[in-house]
Amino acid sequence: MRILITGGTGFIGKALVKALEGEHQLTLLTRSAGKAHLTLGNQHKLLGNLSALANLDGFDAVINLAGEPIADKRWSLEVKQKICDSRWDTTARLAKLFEASKTPPKVFISGSAIGIYGDHDKQVHLDESFDLAHFKDTGKEEKFPHSVCAKWEELALQCQGLTRVCVMRIGLVLGLNGGALKKMLLPFKLGAGGVVGSGKQGMSWIHREDLIAIILFLLNNEQCQGIYNATAPNPVSNREFTNSLGTALSRPTLLPMPAPILSLALGEMSQLLLEGQYVYPDRLTQAGFSFHYTHLDDALTNLFGASKS
Repeated sequence: MRILITGGTGFIGKALVKALEGEHQLTLLTRSAGKAHLTLGNQHKLLGNLSALANLDGFDAVINLAGEPIADKRWSLEVKQKICDSRWDTTARLAKLFEASKTPPKVFISGSAIGIYGDHDKQVHLDESFDLAHFKDTGKEEKFPHSVCAKWEELALQCQGLTRVCVMRIGLVLGLNGGALKKMLLPFKLGAGGVVGSGKQGMSWIHREDLIAIILFLLNNEQCQGIYNATAPNPVSNREFTNSLGTALSRPTLLPMPAPILSLALGEMSQLLLEGQYVYPDRLTQAGFSFHYTHLDDALTNLFGASKS
């Protein structure tokens, strides 16, 4: 297949390119050709801006992973705007290109995140059938991650009727050399890791290998369309995650991080750590997808065993 990928130099994108490059012709949207060549090689076509395309007639599939990292900096108004624009503008432009195509790509796979669900305790089973109108029904405040993802998905779903659309609500992606896990490791390795806030907040995670397998599954299964939770089937609490990570690293987990201190240090962005949700990939399992890493301990053992070998 001829596949257009946005976000191909990111933590998820790099692994996806490696998985696809042997069998498919890849075009990568990137703002940095030098970085793309350095990390991914010279065999792929690079595209600096979507404005270079009049339509998508030359592609069989589009995979949209573009987005400014959401947890790299405090959420100033400027940072929030970059987070939104990097997702919304790219997706909106892709939607217009689909509309302008005489023979549009057969599938559009677009990213989103589980932050769209908001903060919920373990009693709430968050699968794809969950009614997102609960914010209005219950009077709950609509938090920034929900707002970002809601419009992101809306823009992608505009392509329904033009092509097969799959939207992935991605959880906490576990992998070495990138993502949220890399940022967690230093305090744990120093023996300063511990429970964050109450420790009861849900952490819906997925091994990066399974996430790449999900993208390939959605790419190749024509019956798949709509919303999919890209999370492992066994989410855990922050306390459980902390204990498992400490065990995998053979480090103590005795130093908790109180919510007020985290809120002071990170501002509004602290909600990414202090709030959570227990998300389940019901539609993927019903479609026949089989997870390789269903339990957190197995995923962490694989990652840190691999890093030590």
